[in-house]
Formats: sequence, C-alpha cells, structure tokens
Amino acid sequence: MTSSDTASETVSETAARTGAADPRDEFPQFVLPLVVRIEKTEPPSRTDALQTAARAVLAMLSDERSQGEGDEEGEWAQAVRNWQDARIRKVVRRARGAEWRRAAQLPGITVTGAAAEVRVFPPVPLDGWPKELVKLQVSGTDLADPEPPAAPDPARPVLWLNPDLDMSAGKAMAQAGHGAHLAWWGLDEAARAAWREAGFALSVRTADPARWAELTTSGLPVVRDAGFTEIAPGSCTVVADHPTLRGCPTIG
Repeated sequence: MTSSDTASETVSETAARTGAADPRDEFPQFVLPLVVRIEKTEPPSRTDALQTAARAVLAMLSDERSQGEGDEEGEWAQAVRNWQDARIRKVVRRARGAEWRRAAQLPGITVTGAAAEVRVFPPVPLDGWPKELVKLQVSGTDLADPEPPAAPDPARPVLWLNPDLDMSAGKAMAQAGHGAHLAWWGLDEAARAAWREAGFALSVRTADPARWAELTTSGLPVVRDAGFTEIAPGSCTVVADHPTLRGCPTIG
C-alpha cells in the first residue's frame, strides 16, 4: 500500500506498546474494501458516513455468505477467514456517478444511512483489488457535519472517537469499522442476533476529552492503529461502547 491509502488496522496491545512483531504479519494479507458514495452536489454528513461504514462492516461479518465451513460454507467465507487471520485492514475509497454505478455491479452489500451510502465488498488480497475499485480515489475523502450531532442514545452501542486525533473522514470511517468489528467479536450469538435484528443501530461520536481516559481504561474494546497513515502507531482511536460489553476485558 502507498502512504495515501486510507487504511487502518487493529494491532495487539502488546505489539503496539512494545513495537514487537505482530504474528499476524506471517499470514497472507487481505483488505476489506469499502466505497462511500460522495456526489459533488449532495455529499453525506461526516457522522452519517462514519455510522454507515461501521454498519457496513457488520453487514459483511453477519451475512450468510460470510458464514459456514465445508459443504455449508458461504461464497465469501474463505475470504473473510483469510482476512481475519491476518491484520484487520479496511480501506475506504470514494466514488460518484458512473464510478459508483460500476462499483455497485460487483458482489457486495450496500448499506444506507440517513443520506450516506457505503458499499462493502468481500475481502481481497492487498494487491488483488478489482479493476472497478483500484482506480477510485483514497486521499481527500473528507466530509463535515452541518451541525453538531445529537447526544447518542446510551441504550445503543456508541463508537467513541479519540478527541485528540485529527483524522480525515475516510480514516475515521475505517476506524469506526474497526470499533464495530471488535464489538462484534466480543458478543455471543444471542447478542449478535439482537443487534442484527435492530439493523445494527449505533452511533459514532467524538468523546469528551475528560471522559476519553475513562473509556480507554473501562474494559471496553479499544482500537489501536498500526500507524501506516495519518496517525502514530499504537494510537487509541476508538472505544466500542456496546451495552452488552460493559465490564468485559479489553480487546486489542
């Protein structure tokens, strides 16, 4: 990948803290492609795009095509396993017009928010992007909120962003996806089913600086970035505050 890729990864807490080699680097590396639709005249708001990207990751993880083994294996299951065995890379690119229409023809899932549209595709090798996606732009994916988002519903999952980090919208979308991914890993089947039935309802918000330290030591899943783009290695980017996981051990 180039330095302009809006790619993010979760890394183990120990490796992030000590700089030790991550054993996942020994596996073939895959990436989860996400494409956000950004038309010139009607771009989505930043928060809407972040929330939709997180829900798109959950849609891929929960889809029946990503499940199963052997004779009952879904068509995406092996790719998803390969991806999750290595670093959990996610790359967000943007498209509009004909680019978006071409991307929509590829196998994948389109998830919509209030106005945002994000299409997620089965994981691919780092150097094996479909030609319809490989030329889409990565850098410069930035969006704004026309007004501050409302306070989140505490009864629903909240993905809290680090208030001390300045991330582009594309980078933050990938990080929100990581947070949702770690929350999914921490849930049992009943909790996953309930979340799926609720349409993967969630909020993405920037934490209050005074509360951020509490969140990162609360036992909730914490995303630590590998540091390939925009921010320093080991930076805590997102805390996944799923009500079912409160009080659970940190996942890194």
